Amino acid sequence: MPNSLPAPSQPALEHSARLTTLIQNEIVSSGGWIPFARYMELALYAPGLGYYTAGAHKFGEAGDFITAPELSALFGRTLARQVRQIMAQSAPHILELGAGSGKLAVDMLAELEQLDRLPVSYSILEVSADLRERQRAQVAQRLPHLLARVHWLDALPETFSGAVFANEVLDALPVHLVHWRDSRLFERGVVNEGAGFTWQERDISDAALRDAAQAIRPDETTSHSTRLSKNNSQVAGYELVEAMPDDYLSEICLAARGLIQSLASRLDIGALLFIDYGFGAREFYHPQRDKGTLMCHYRHHAHDDPFYLPGLQDITAHVNFTDIGETGIDAGLELTGYTNQAFFLINGGITDLLAQHQPENVRDYLPLSGQLQKLTSPAEMGDLFKVIALGKKLANPLTGFARGDLSRAL
Repeated sequence: MPNSLPAPSQPALEHSARLTTLIQNEIVSSGGWIPFARYMELALYAPGLGYYTAGAHKFGEAGDFITAPELSALFGRTLARQVRQIMAQSAPHILELGAGSGKLAVDMLAELEQLDRLPVSYSILEVSADLRERQRAQVAQRLPHLLARVHWLDALPETFSGAVFANEVLDALPVHLVHWRDSRLFERGVVNEGAGFTWQERDISDAALRDAAQAIRPDETTSHSTRLSKNNSQVAGYELVEAMPDDYLSEICLAARGLIQSLASRLDIGALLFIDYGFGAREFYHPQRDKGTLMCHYRHHAHDDPFYLPGLQDITAHVNFTDIGETGIDAGLELTGYTNQAFFLINGGITDLLAQHQPENVRDYLPLSGQLQKLTSPAEMGDLFKVIALGKKLANPLTGFARGDLSRAL
């Protein structure tokens, strides 16, 4: 158990125990071992018990972490201006993946209403019934006259034109843990141990996972030294990390590839925007990052034990944006922008939005100024968080990427 974490309530402990039993039963029925990706999927998304599907508060001061939309309405208002441009080149429809508390949706809709550019429809794909109700309540409370434009989906639409975006969604997709050791490849999985869990590694049996791992660093059965994109004029692709230590653990997110491929096959015209924390592949698989990026969040405390209180804590991994870009290109999309959050928000006019508030009005101006600092400062969210855009049939460049291009880092 991680030290110095707040003690959960008895009902919370009982909830976690039920999820633990469910996962343990799955391990037994799977022959005594499951990939970590499956453990993470159950811990976060098991119906009614997973972290994102149960009813506990996750966002804001009372939850486990604070996202950019919760921090400031300036974030959603600026994002709305980029989405407006995408809709102008495609269709007046928005699809948000994983809408959290719903605050980002209402901030964006309010700004688009001010700009007289409301979408015909604002769709939300949300796996949590509890969060759906919170999102609906947010819209009903703040923008009741726009509630009819908002729709909740159980699955991706068959076809879509317009703007698709997700804020801090990719980092919560289940990841496989791969261990490069003794010139071989192993997958780290989970087995039962007493009332809890422990790690156990096996040879990689999944062909897609093995191919992905060999593309990053070949094992003894592979002669290839590099992997290049099908469109390497846009994304340079992976290069063999010559200095990667022999004993190296990291993550590969096949679920993110599947999501991008599904969205690409459904998008007729428009763009996908993903905002998350992460790196390009060469930084993601940096030699010094030999324990990976897996992290857990519980009541604003970060630690690295994913077996602590399943269902009560978030489990995340940084995003490999090179993989996102290459997957999109391979699926027929174009890389239309990659930069950090600071450049994206400044390019999108966040400072102009702040300037609408008079500095002498200290009560309004100072809090907003502080929020902008947190969103854009390299020491806060400005550099760690990245924004990538993958488009189809767009005629004009996106303003959010006018300066600060970081595609060379992919």
